Amino acid sequence: MHKEYPWIHPVLICIIIAAIAFALFNFGNVKRILVGRPMRSRELNQPHMKLTWLIALPILAADLYSSVAYGPEAGITELAHLGVKAKWMIIPITSSTVILLTFLIVSYIMGVIAYPTGGGAYAIAKDNFKKPVVSLIAASALLVDYVLTVAVSVSSGIQTMASSYPILVRHETLLSILCIFIILLINLRGVSESAKVFAYPTFIFMACMILLIVAGFVDEFRHGFVQPVTPPFGTIPQGLTTMLLLKAFSSACSSLTGIETISNAVPVFREGKNGAIKAYIALGTITGVTLLGFAYHLYVKGISVNPNNTMLSQLAGLYFGHGLMYQIIIIFTFVVLILAANSTFTGFPQLAALLAHDRFLPRALALRGDRLGYSNGMIVLSALAALLIEIFHAQTNALIPLYAIGVFMAFTIAQLGLTKRWFKIKGKLWHVKAAVNAFGALVTALVAIIFAVTKFTGGAWIVLIALPVLIFCAMKIRKHYEDVADELRIDLKTVHPQTHRILSVVLVSGIHRIVVDTISFAQSSSQDVIALYIGFDDESIERMEQKWKAWGSPCRLVTIKSEYRSLLHPLSKFIRRLENYEGGKPDHIQLLIAQFVPKKWWHHILHNQTSLLIRAWMLRHKDVVVSTVPYHLRH
Repeated sequence: MHKEYPWIHPVLICIIIAAIAFALFNFGNVKRILVGRPMRSRELNQPHMKLTWLIALPILAADLYSSVAYGPEAGITELAHLGVKAKWMIIPITSSTVILLTFLIVSYIMGVIAYPTGGGAYAIAKDNFKKPVVSLIAASALLVDYVLTVAVSVSSGIQTMASSYPILVRHETLLSILCIFIILLINLRGVSESAKVFAYPTFIFMACMILLIVAGFVDEFRHGFVQPVTPPFGTIPQGLTTMLLLKAFSSACSSLTGIETISNAVPVFREGKNGAIKAYIALGTITGVTLLGFAYHLYVKGISVNPNNTMLSQLAGLYFGHGLMYQIIIIFTFVVLILAANSTFTGFPQLAALLAHDRFLPRALALRGDRLGYSNGMIVLSALAALLIEIFHAQTNALIPLYAIGVFMAFTIAQLGLTKRWFKIKGKLWHVKAAVNAFGALVTALVAIIFAVTKFTGGAWIVLIALPVLIFCAMKIRKHYEDVADELRIDLKTVHPQTHRILSVVLVSGIHRIVVDTISFAQSSSQDVIALYIGFDDESIERMEQKWKAWGSPCRLVTIKSEYRSLLHPLSKFIRRLENYEGGKPDHIQLLIAQFVPKKWWHHILHNQTSLLIRAWMLRHKDVVVSTVPYHLRH
């Protein structure tokens, strides 16, 4: 194709450059088109900005529910090398997963009741453990989990499509990053906008999975619940060990990731904590039914693990062939796996904002964007997830070991925090509540340890290194903010503003209207003004001095010859010389730079590059204040 159309690459490059230039120099209009109109802060608490539990359910539950498409497969994949005799074990493994799901759902409902303002594991740990490092472990684990949720969900969705449409093979990475960019744009438009786009596809996927399970029972009523392809039940395969069984169970528990999303996003519910509780009950019910039904039919049909064709695709193909219904199931499986990434675009920014508010992350993450969402957090999430997909080439199995460790560490800390809370406040049935949370902490800790040990060389070591690094960085950020606050704090009774002596330096390139305006401004704000001209040859300097004298020398002119045709180094050298200024060292040096304000957006390309460089360069000087004097062009 490249040989037939050698012009296509230069044309594409020109189009991309033109698009970037337009976006940079007409940023406001582009932002309005992509993101929408800015919203007032008072709109944040209005009903239309929050969601009913039924609409919030598919948005926040897509992460958990979508994992039914790969959770049971992830578990049985660990036992696939044991042969046909191990296939039946998908049922007890999945059943154990559903039992743990029930405990976790109950535990998180308790967390929502106790902490109705949201925050999940971080809020629980922060309230119940004195040392901030414990809450930082939970928060760091959740942040890692959110990033990996996006990477795993999107790459898994693309792989599902590629298994059905081979033409997509070898393009998974590019398509995954493109999907993340689209999700980011939609979420930047706000929660209500994303709800309109993302709610109904998740409902359709839920309907598709229920239909698949019903179709399986219909098939089994017709052909028997034990079919020729059904593997023997209860046989112990040779080579099965306790550690291998625990490894399979922990891999299957990847389908439990995303439970915490609802507890972190309680503020988005119109009904408050009651809406979150209803969403949890509905989510736990439909997820448990789907996991058990899906795993049972996989067993009856004796589906084998195939790296080129997912188990869901194989089962749907057996029940519906490869006709319209099969295509609908595959397409909406892909869509909901993509939407699973969307649920973290609510959780990650809100958790990052909480950490930023507590000064553990940059304050920019606590700022709301034009659409009242934490847009900076969304952008950071997208960038990190895209980087992971690029590094791991959009391979789900390579990402799942990283995916599960963080979330189960957060589960464990949340359960321990709630257990400690019940012992502290007691109350009605506190023994039962403490027992539920303690059991949940024990199991989730066991799963996290198994993942860390068995998947260490497969990539889990990255998370085990990333978490301490994140915690260290968070502590350093907190220390920096505390140091800055101590440095800036003043005694209101003794410290008051004082008048400083300012020396103004006007950088001039000639004598014209802009120089007149700039010097006029400088003389209005300071009685000590110097005009600085930097020339590249003796002739230009001599001409400038003659013109300045003929103009009447409105202020002192200093000329400097730059041997290397640079403005920055001679300017810095001159600023340092002013420290020994003959009139006495000034308290501050005000450097005034004229700047054109063009009438048309594309004129920006033709002006102001030098002033931008000078402003950036002068940041290194402690007592230099750079002021820009704008001049609005009429043409």
